[in-house]
Amino acid sequence: MIVLRGGRVIDPAAGTETIADVVIRDGTVTEVTAVPLLDDGATVVDVSGLVVGPGFVDLHSHVHSIAGQRLQAFDGVTTNLDLEAGLMPVERAYADAAAAGRVLNYGFSASWGSARAQGLLGLEPDATLESGLAVLGNPRWQRSSTPGELADSLTLLEREIADGALGIGVLLGYAPRVDPEEYLAVARLAAGANVPTYTHVRELVEADPTTPIDGAEELVRAAAETGAAMHHCHVNSTSRRHIDRVLRTLERSRAEGSRVTVEAYPYGAGSTAVGAAFLDPAILGRWGIGPSSIVMVGSGERVRDERRLLELRADSPGAPCIIEFLDENDPVDAALLRRSLEHPDAIVASDAMPVYWPDGSHETRAWPLPPGGTTHPRTAGTFMRALRIMVREGGAWSWPEAFRRCSWLPAQVLRDAATAMHGKGRVAVGLDADIVVLDPGAVTDRATYGDPARPSTGVRHLLVNGELVIRDGGADPGADPGRPPRRD
Repeated sequence: MIVLRGGRVIDPAAGTETIADVVIRDGTVTEVTAVPLLDDGATVVDVSGLVVGPGFVDLHSHVHSIAGQRLQAFDGVTTNLDLEAGLMPVERAYADAAAAGRVLNYGFSASWGSARAQGLLGLEPDATLESGLAVLGNPRWQRSSTPGELADSLTLLEREIADGALGIGVLLGYAPRVDPEEYLAVARLAAGANVPTYTHVRELVEADPTTPIDGAEELVRAAAETGAAMHHCHVNSTSRRHIDRVLRTLERSRAEGSRVTVEAYPYGAGSTAVGAAFLDPAILGRWGIGPSSIVMVGSGERVRDERRLLELRADSPGAPCIIEFLDENDPVDAALLRRSLEHPDAIVASDAMPVYWPDGSHETRAWPLPPGGTTHPRTAGTFMRALRIMVREGGAWSWPEAFRRCSWLPAQVLRDAATAMHGKGRVAVGLDADIVVLDPGAVTDRATYGDPARPSTGVRHLLVNGELVIRDGGADPGADPGRPPRRD
């Protein structure tokens, strides 16, 4: 039995704050009260003056390691899900994670990209992010499917959903000339299975007037025509300086009754594989950037010119890189990023990437992490950065609103797909004890582009399924209580 005593308990569903004790038994919240009934052996943790709320649910994390999950734990995350890309076969992805152990709750979508790799290229998926990234720059993968190939891909995706995938992840932006009918077919499959799609949309018409269909319009069209729940991934990075127009498009769709949700992260740089279609030097100018806006994650090399970019794309198309698409220090660009977070019901999601070390490894159980780890700073800092900007500095969100964006709303995206998610997103009797305790005056991100694996500060305690993963600001290096929500 654990008692969190005297904290400021947040209920993001009701929008309330109450001074109360939270009692936890066997991984579940059993009391939220001012006068708890204590067992003699209870562990009492004084959290007076601190904010107690549901742990953050990250819908968009490509972190599949103890090392990366520990960084996310210090960012307040208790559930990290790879839904934009997904992994295939999902049964193997769940089995591998369970065998290795996980600090946080974890889950995966069915991977449209891997289904196409198998159907179009004959590549057997191995449930790793690396193999998924490696195919993205392949022109044979980027082409439209034949009717037979599409039927085979849909059969694979249907099987993955039956095996527990939490929906379908669609990396449409990496195959931007694919026939729009393929996306509609995937959305119809998702609607029939009552699971969401999570889409990296194709290019906007402002960036590519020749696009088969505008990326934002395509998503809302699919939502309207199929009735599927459609989640728009990282609207800040795919919309860039057209964020306002895209957000208006999504809001119009919601007003018309479509099940459309949207996420954003508070950074002006993204991260992907250098072979991505949208990093073709012939079209980079449509973003208003050039090769020098790209930095390779492993080496720190800033791409000097078009010739070097072409070399990198040919030699190692799956190599991770960072792309600077907005200037975070420019007031106009910074305001665009804030507006993506301020948008009604916008969800915070990290798009966290693995941490890589110079020897090529991306896993360690050591804590603190060994020096030299490279990644995107959003892996370590997305949620604390959002709280710093939107709560501490800007005052745009109250604490209940912050937890609504980081915990309650993302859990609701998965409510119909997985009953296990019904226990997430609130601190209430009978629900899972996935809880973060914050020092409201100390929450901030510390990760930078030069030092991206620095953990955030402000998380005093973090519980996953009732087990203390972080206590008094320090990690328990032996804790791995994460469990997998799966599609029922």
